[in-house]
Amino acid sequence: MKYTVLSDIGLKRSVNEDCAAMFVRSDFVRLGVIADGMGGHNAGDIASDMAITQIGKYFESATPDQFYSVESIKQWFLEAVKKINKLIFTYSLTHEDCQGMGTTFLAVVLTGQQKVLCHIGDSRAYEWHEGKMKQLTKDHSYVNVLVDHGEISAEEAERHPRKNLITKALGTEKNIEPDFISLIIPTYSYLLLCSDGLSNKLSIDDMTNILSSNDSVDEKGTQLVGLANAKGGEDNISLVLIANMKEGV
Repeated sequence: MKYTVLSDIGLKRSVNEDCAAMFVRSDFVRLGVIADGMGGHNAGDIASDMAITQIGKYFESATPDQFYSVESIKQWFLEAVKKINKLIFTYSLTHEDCQGMGTTFLAVVLTGQQKVLCHIGDSRAYEWHEGKMKQLTKDHSYVNVLVDHGEISAEEAERHPRKNLITKALGTEKNIEPDFISLIIPTYSYLLLCSDGLSNKLSIDDMTNILSSNDSVDEKGTQLVGLANAKGGEDNISLVLIANMKEGV
């Protein structure tokens, strides 16, 4: 399993409020994670950094049995996310410049047998397989509420002026409930985690064309970020790109 991690400030922002990381334990369990922070002067980068740093610590200190099954991974995620949410929420209340700060949170735990996504906000996960891309996560956003109620179409949601208004973020409220997705990652496939700085600029066709090439994982990651910047780069751009290219990995 190969991967690349990139976080780019983009062309218009003065601060990178995104964080991205891949953690690998000694037992080869892996954790890929994206956090896109928001709120207050320099507060977004504090929130995203806290989320990444803390989930990494919890991941490294976890016992192997916590990653034994889909249900045990979900339980580990839930406990870790609730602790991190409390930490960020409390910090925002005790630091005036950080009031209201929060972050999206998108993470995947990968073992030899189990693959589980944990999702809060509008950072997205996509899968590429056999030349086709599909979105795995559903944005926690105002426009998706409208789509669910039949008020606008999915196509209209992509162009809606309030597209970036999210309804759920880590650290903005006292309690949080993430979404979970259990995955089967086929051989010869890619799993892409990204912030909206990428997904807002690149179409499914853009992503498909890049991931369908014969370039390396590192090159494909660089091309994805480069194209998002070429199309405006108004936001920070982050990704974790994971390639499953070998049977049994």
